[in-house]
Amino acid sequence: MGKIEVNNEICKACGLCVYVCPKKVIELDKDILNKHGFHPAKQFKDDCIACASCAVICPEAAITVYRENK
Repeated sequence: MGKIEVNNEICKACGLCVYVCPKKVIELDKDILNKHGFHPAKQFKDDCIACASCAVICPEAAITVYRENK
Protein backbone atom coordinates (compact mmCIF):
# COMPACT_ATOMS: atom_id res chain seq x y z
CA MET A 1 0.00 0.00 0.00
CA GLY A 2 1.04 3.58 -0.46
CA LYS A 3 0.02 7.18 -0.76
CA ILE A 4 0.92 10.17 -2.87
CA GLU A 5 1.62 13.76 -1.94
CA VAL A 6 1.08 16.45 -4.56
CA ASN A 7 2.79 19.83 -4.44
CA ASN A 8 -0.33 21.86 -5.24
CA GLU A 9 1.57 25.00 -6.19
CA ILE A 10 3.49 23.40 -9.05
CA CYS A 11 0.85 20.96 -10.34
CA LYS A 12 -0.49 22.18 -13.69
CA ALA A 13 -3.50 19.81 -13.83
CA CYS A 14 -2.33 18.08 -17.01
CA GLY A 15 -4.12 14.90 -15.91
CA LEU A 16 -1.34 12.52 -16.94
CA CYS A 17 -1.19 11.05 -13.43
CA VAL A 18 -4.93 10.42 -13.50
CA TYR A 19 -4.58 8.66 -16.84
CA VAL A 20 -1.66 6.34 -15.89
CA CYS A 21 -2.81 5.34 -12.39
CA PRO A 22 -3.57 1.59 -12.59
CA LYS A 23 -5.83 1.72 -9.52
CA LYS A 24 -7.60 4.96 -10.56
CA VAL A 25 -7.08 6.62 -7.16
CA ILE A 26 -6.10 10.08 -8.48
CA GLU A 27 -8.37 12.88 -9.63
CA LEU A 28 -8.14 16.63 -10.17
CA ASP A 29 -9.37 18.47 -7.09
CA LYS A 30 -12.20 20.70 -8.27
CA ASP A 31 -12.39 22.35 -4.81
CA ILE A 32 -8.90 23.89 -4.98
CA LEU A 33 -7.27 26.39 -7.34
CA ASN A 34 -3.54 26.93 -7.04
CA LYS A 35 -1.78 30.24 -7.66
CA HIS A 36 -1.69 29.51 -11.41
CA GLY A 37 -5.44 28.85 -11.59
CA PHE A 38 -5.19 25.05 -11.95
CA HIS A 39 -7.05 22.32 -10.10
CA PRO A 40 -4.21 20.17 -8.69
CA ALA A 41 -4.27 16.39 -8.55
CA LYS A 42 -5.10 14.53 -5.37
CA GLN A 43 -5.44 10.96 -4.12
CA PHE A 44 -9.10 10.34 -3.34
CA LYS A 45 -9.09 6.61 -2.51
CA ASP A 46 -6.86 4.47 -0.28
CA ASP A 47 -6.10 1.79 -2.90
CA CYS A 48 -2.72 3.24 -3.98
CA ILE A 49 -0.15 0.49 -4.61
CA ALA A 50 2.84 2.90 -4.67
CA CYS A 51 3.79 1.94 -8.23
CA ALA A 52 5.06 5.52 -8.80
CA SER A 53 3.70 5.69 -12.36
CA CYS A 54 2.17 9.06 -11.51
CA ALA A 55 5.46 10.49 -10.22
CA VAL A 56 7.40 9.22 -13.23
CA ILE A 57 5.01 10.73 -15.79
CA CYS A 58 4.50 14.08 -14.01
CA PRO A 59 6.23 16.74 -16.15
CA GLU A 60 6.46 19.11 -13.19
CA ALA A 61 7.80 16.54 -10.66
CA ALA A 62 4.93 17.58 -8.39
CA ILE A 63 4.19 14.10 -7.02
CA THR A 64 5.97 12.20 -4.27
CA VAL A 65 5.03 8.59 -3.64
CA TYR A 66 5.29 6.98 -0.21
CA ARG A 67 5.32 3.22 0.25
CA GLU A 68 4.04 1.87 3.55
CA ASN A 69 6.15 -0.87 5.13
CA LYS A 70 4.29 -3.78 6.60
